[in-house]
Amino acid sequence: MVDTTPLTRAVDHFADRLRAAPQSRLQRSGAAEALALARELALRAQRIEDPSCVPREMPDAGMFAAADQITVAVHDLALVLSDEGQVEDAVKLVTEAQKRAGV
Repeated sequence: MVDTTPLTRAVDHFADRLRAAPQSRLQRSGAAEALALARELALRAQRIEDPSCVPREMPDAGMFAAADQITVAVHDLALVLSDEGQVEDAVKLVTEAQKRAGV
């Protein structure tokens, strides 16, 4: 079993920053970046679980749900990751998304 703690910590930090961000920051870029990240994490989890299935896209539940969406998506992904390289790659995605979000 692979240790996904660095990934879940990175997403928890990003989610906390989103929850604390003012609405104006969420509207500018924070929520959109978080939704894009949640969709990518969910897509990766689906591809690992069943490469033959048609991926489902995570819906846009609104800017105030973005933090919860990345949290749910990362926990789904963490369950199916099988090596440290996958974890490192996902942590990099989270870090880059947080920088672009400006939170």
